[in-house]
Amino acid sequence: MPDTGEVISIDLNADLAESDQLMASDLAILDVVTSANLACGFHAGSASAMRAAADACLERGVVIGAHVSYRDRAGFGRRRVDVSLDALAADVGEQWAALESEATRVGAEVTYLKAHGALYHAVASNSEVAAAVIGAVGPMCRTVVLPPHSQAVEAATHAGLRVVLEGFPDRGYTSTGALAERDQPGALVHSVDEVGDRARSMALDSGVTAVDGTWLSLPVETLCIHGDHPDAPDRARAVRSALESAGVQVATFDVPDLHTNRPS
Repeated sequence: MPDTGEVISIDLNADLAESDQLMASDLAILDVVTSANLACGFHAGSASAMRAAADACLERGVVIGAHVSYRDRAGFGRRRVDVSLDALAADVGEQWAALESEATRVGAEVTYLKAHGALYHAVASNSEVAAAVIGAVGPMCRTVVLPPHSQAVEAATHAGLRVVLEGFPDRGYTSTGALAERDQPGALVHSVDEVGDRARSMALDSGVTAVDGTWLSLPVETLCIHGDHPDAPDRARAVRSALESAGVQVATFDVPDLHTNRPS
């Protein structure tokens, strides 16, 4: 990448509060990231974990997002659930409200929404699911985190939402831009150093090598670390170190004021 003198800035987020109590690993990760996607109880987490995580985020200046999913604690939200679109929209609203209630108790604010697991993939590939989730988001917030090459991007933009595109340095991608299925070769990146290298590639080169060896364009504004991995704190530190050593500024994305431009 040629040196243009421009400072590149990227957000670093993590999926957290996925146990009944806030874990020491969550706190270690929160010392590194700039935004946090907090489980809202449908795939993992609890009211006390949400509240403690929101408090820890507030103390560290970490921006808070609602990590919503299908109603599937047994499958950790990684299984597609057969639910009507109206029920899905209601579930999204219920999860937002649950997290917002706990965050408010400690003086924190929930500012964006991101889907989890199977719902994340469904939003990206199914226009009807995308419309249901985006329709539910609007009354609650003005920012949504989505994967590039997602069917939801156009719907969210049309709805006037701030779209933040996300990449996963600890996951492999197919040549179409989808995350490789977890049981496929190359789907999971095990080396901490490689996770850092892939994060740097996404930030500096706006892309990464896909599992088939081809180059994949992947313009992103935020990078995610999966908080449930045993090495998650090390991965978060490796990613931040790799980015900063390459001259990338790690800073949260801009979040529109929650109280302006809301539908009446």
